[in-house]
Amino acid sequence: MKVPVRFSVNGDDRDLYIGAHKTLMEVLRDDLELTGTKEGCGNGNCGACTINLDGKAVNACLILGVEADGHEVQTIEGVSEDGTLHPLQQAFIEESALQCGFCTPGFIMSAKVFLEQNPSPSEQEIRTAIAGNLCRCTGYDKIVRAIQAAAKLA
Repeated sequence: MKVPVRFSVNGDDRDLYIGAHKTLMEVLRDDLELTGTKEGCGNGNCGACTINLDGKAVNACLILGVEADGHEVQTIEGVSEDGTLHPLQQAFIEESALQCGFCTPGFIMSAKVFLEQNPSPSEQEIRTAIAGNLCRCTGYDKIVRAIQAAAKLA
């Protein structure tokens, strides 16, 4: 059974008919072709699917698409503005805070929401904020440095 859903994605209103049991991650990836949101585990443990839902960092694999009805969703594709990278995206590049890149969108989305709430965080606050995001390649020091650098730019 498909259900009508209306929500904003990266500033654009979207009207869709989606399967009642599809996750928001599946809707974003399959129906809207926004593939920056990654499926790492499918059970909320890795953070690869982190998006911004009404100003909160959430795992899109844990939310049904129908639950997005009436809400604002921001994915990694909506972070840059007019072709200019967001300071977090630029800092991840400059600090070499990525290797394979699979986890990077989730880290950036978590960090973006965190920095909007805490623009001058300590290193420990950053580490706590990204604790729900896993990286198997880089370790976390470069990621923390990138978030610190982005905080200074804001």
